[in-house]
Amino acid sequence: MFVKICVVLALVALATAAPLHTQEQYQGLFRAFIKQHNKHYHVDEFHVRFANFKQNLDLVAAHNMQKKSFRLAVNAFADMTQEEFRSKFLGYRVLDNAHLRSKNTPTPNVSTAALPASVDWNKKGAVTPVKNQGQCGSCWAFSTTGSVEGAWQIAKGQLVSLSEQQLVDCSSAQGNQGCNGGLMDQAFQYIITNGGICTESAYPYTGADGTCASSGCTSAATISSFTDVTINDENKLQIANAQQPISIAIEADQSVFQFYSGGVLDDASCGVNLDHGVLLAGYGHDQPSNKDFWLVKNSWGASWGLNGYIMIVRNVNGQWARQCGLTSAPSYPTI
Repeated sequence: MFVKICVVLALVALATAAPLHTQEQYQGLFRAFIKQHNKHYHVDEFHVRFANFKQNLDLVAAHNMQKKSFRLAVNAFADMTQEEFRSKFLGYRVLDNAHLRSKNTPTPNVSTAALPASVDWNKKGAVTPVKNQGQCGSCWAFSTTGSVEGAWQIAKGQLVSLSEQQLVDCSSAQGNQGCNGGLMDQAFQYIITNGGICTESAYPYTGADGTCASSGCTSAATISSFTDVTINDENKLQIANAQQPISIAIEADQSVFQFYSGGVLDDASCGVNLDHGVLLAGYGHDQPSNKDFWLVKNSWGASWGLNGYIMIVRNVNGQWARQCGLTSAPSYPTI
């Protein structure tokens, strides 16, 4: 934690030591930002948003001047403080269920040497287009539908976009709290108990908590069980991911994730305090940086990151803490 704080403070100090633009240039860039992202502010918050924007703009520039293996860019979140961003766009609820996970964790007898060097389930047709959770802490629901959509396509040959809103509205009995957060394993349990999950079109996403209306639609996909992958074991995770997309949890509240735009994220400041559910869509090797990576699908829209995806460093000699915690709670459904 001390290292993380020092890194962030160093970046901010570098960014604020000398303004990178004139006031007129900052104003012009802010006007362009407002237009691009269709922002609307109350009169009393305009100057606060402008101040946030300038600070984030300088932070991004300071990072990119360091020529690291990944790049940052100003995006739709650039008018927010880190605290505000954290409160609105994350929603994974940490639960100490290590004992239960250990009872649901297989030990496959497979050598990673026999696995493909790279896997991209998007290119294999098992991943739906990038979605956008909006300002609702429903990331766990998007992670859940992503892995179920993948498992269903692999088993049935049909890619169907499934309903996150049904999980938001209907899985409270399993422990989920809608826009206030949840867990993928609990969402898997709801799908099993409910006898399936409806399509996105039959139960569309609203980005807000609602009353359960699952009786008004017919389940389009079912699962029989789910499996927890051994925690902090990249080999076991690679074995599982070679078979299908995997639901994972990460820490996503740091600036290196908030403003990520390309390259392989390889930075200790990413953190390991899980707060966001995403989908592990594959793995591979990045030639420009000569780094192995995990390919992760996010739920913040296609304008974030690499068209909605991020590459996070893989094979870091046991230093799993540098991977945003992505090996800490992987799980996947079985049809």
